Amino acid sequence: MTNRDLMLGQNHNLAIGHDQQLVMGHDHNMDLSQNHALELGPAHEHHMDLGQSHDHELGLENAHDQDHGLEMGQTHDQEGEHGHSYGHEHELSMDHKPEHDDRELPLPEHNHELVLSENNDLTVSENQEFDENTALTVVQNTEMGIESADHMDIEQSQLMLSTPVIQARVVAVNPTYELSVGQEFPDVKSCRRALRDAAIALHFEMQTIKSDKTRFTAKCASEGCPWRIHAAKLPGVPTFTIRTIHENHTCGGIAHLGHQQASVQWVANSVEQRLKENPNCKPKEILEEIHRVHGITLSYKQAWRGKERIMAAMRGSFEEGYRLLPQYCEQLKRTNPGSIASVYGSPTENCFQRLFISFQACIYGFLNACRPLLGLDRTYLKSKYLGTLLLATGFDGDGALFPLAFGVVDEENDDNWMWFLSELHNLLEINTENMPRLTILSNRQKGIVDGVEANFPTAFHGFCMRHLSDSFRKEFNNTLLVNLLWEAANALTVIEFEAKVLEIEEISQDAAYWIRRIPPRLWATAYFEGQRFGHLTANIVESLNTWILEASGLPIIQMMECIRRQLMTWFNERRETSMQWTSILVPSAERRVAEALEHARTYQVLRANEAEFEVISHEGTNIVDIRNRCCLCRGWQLYGLPCAHAVAALLSCRQNVHRFTESCFTIATYRKTYSQTIHPIPDKSLWKELSEGDPNATNVLEVVINPPKSLRPPGRPRKKRVRAEDRGRVKRVVHCSRCNQTGHFRTTCAAPI
Repeated sequence: MTNRDLMLGQNHNLAIGHDQQLVMGHDHNMDLSQNHALELGPAHEHHMDLGQSHDHELGLENAHDQDHGLEMGQTHDQEGEHGHSYGHEHELSMDHKPEHDDRELPLPEHNHELVLSENNDLTVSENQEFDENTALTVVQNTEMGIESADHMDIEQSQLMLSTPVIQARVVAVNPTYELSVGQEFPDVKSCRRALRDAAIALHFEMQTIKSDKTRFTAKCASEGCPWRIHAAKLPGVPTFTIRTIHENHTCGGIAHLGHQQASVQWVANSVEQRLKENPNCKPKEILEEIHRVHGITLSYKQAWRGKERIMAAMRGSFEEGYRLLPQYCEQLKRTNPGSIASVYGSPTENCFQRLFISFQACIYGFLNACRPLLGLDRTYLKSKYLGTLLLATGFDGDGALFPLAFGVVDEENDDNWMWFLSELHNLLEINTENMPRLTILSNRQKGIVDGVEANFPTAFHGFCMRHLSDSFRKEFNNTLLVNLLWEAANALTVIEFEAKVLEIEEISQDAAYWIRRIPPRLWATAYFEGQRFGHLTANIVESLNTWILEASGLPIIQMMECIRRQLMTWFNERRETSMQWTSILVPSAERRVAEALEHARTYQVLRANEAEFEVISHEGTNIVDIRNRCCLCRGWQLYGLPCAHAVAALLSCRQNVHRFTESCFTIATYRKTYSQTIHPIPDKSLWKELSEGDPNATNVLEVVINPPKSLRPPGRPRKKRVRAEDRGRVKRVVHCSRCNQTGHFRTTCAAPI
């Protein structure tokens, strides 16, 4: 049987109730200290009465029917509600200890002693043992009571033995924060950290008197409190030990909610594990956790700085991200051959200016399988050094976004857009013999317009309708007008477009004038010369909003890695999903063709020759040419899929409708889009080792990119909040009573008298 310790805290008494048998073997002695009695009745009933001022209820239950007796605990001491530990004992004796001690006496794990403190000490000595026939049995419903009187009521509480005994709570101070003379620490930092943690846990503040490599002395910060501690370094080793601790605290602890020792580093150490599990934990949640666990109220700034310190240790600092950019670009090109990754710094101070990245898998998929349609957009970075992320995104056959290239610039301006579009043109020119005639959608700001004209002179450059409708809504704030604007943009014919504009004019002539100022060839489907396949918006940032915004606040390398991982996951998931498709066209195209088939069944078809058809429907008459793949409704030409009129004509001559769709809508082409793989990039700790022997990598190590000058201003950024009911409301013109001018009040008037 395993040896265990049984320890009862001060003034706690033990009583064994009715029907509890204690059978002693040969040569066993039991010594009772003064004022304690052991009664052996005819039925071996033993009563042990120990005075106590508190009632305790303990449950003991027979777990084993062994002759060796009663088992209490398994492998470690179990403490009861008031610090009692019960374990296996082979030996039993009682001794009296007259001294009072307010603390629990720690016992070795296998000291074979059963101790009752405060005038009731029960000790098992080494030379008193139970033999094999000794049995200590507690029958079910055995009761143990502890009372304030010297007499004990055996029916007040029930004692049931179980293995192991589970502790209910521990009232003793956490031993981690107990300080004692002779206590050792690995080094001075560990010593300081332990003293700081003890001060926070015990709610007193500490003032450092001396602190160097060989000694550390501190006192209680409360005036008049005699508490003082001194620790020193042991000779020949870095270990520190506590030499002296003077007096106990008389200050009663701190009276305010904060704590002097609760530094930013302490906050970082306190929440490190939580941030590793959930990096998105907010400073407010950190404040709540520290207050709940430690009872300390800190400022928001301390929580934010503590989080930033841990995040910098986990993901690297913002400055390190810029410094390692040249090496990151080399590793990207090494692991993803054919990819483009280049970084540029200012010529004088080599501060970061521009970064351009495009993966070979994206280049291949766009040029060989995607529609010749690109959307340009940007999102502002929320990191320490700000900047702007530029995006060029295509669309796959199923209509999903297909990011082609990314650019990071120190600020959004005309020069940086010109540079980004120049890099985009170069990558397309290098990777294809025949440059595709692109259709480009953007907000058509000056820098983008100039860049498209300079680098893609044959491209069709149209407005992204999201930007256009947002501007229109800000100007007129009328939902009906905005909906009519979208209907006008989607109109396939000039007649339909003009009808919608007239409807707008009937509601608001100003709105109609606003629309007519913008050339319809730049946004209206009826006039647009390029092929947008039904995509009126680039809508890039909104579509990527779920993860691109999170990435925009990370250090630059971590941000690009977040983007790369997302692309890598997309490629793999879409590749695997497409392998399960069994039809000819991608799902979205199949649905459009199915809808066209449903409508075509009601149309009347008249054939003019082998290629030309007249299709009559309730909407009117349309002419279809299956050789040139066009219809008078313009649906076939604009969307790349046969419209309902074309489907009716094809069915009439028994043609396969799927053969008359654009190749980008076929599953075979879709699989080709994601046929290449975006490969992972090793951890930065391995870059130097992996680059050994590469002359290009050696040259890159000598290049150092410094952070940009565009440092984020301190404080919370100001936001201009506009209530929904205030949108479109005419602003009140204020008048100055001092100078009789408008635009300001008397209190802010700067005009001379």
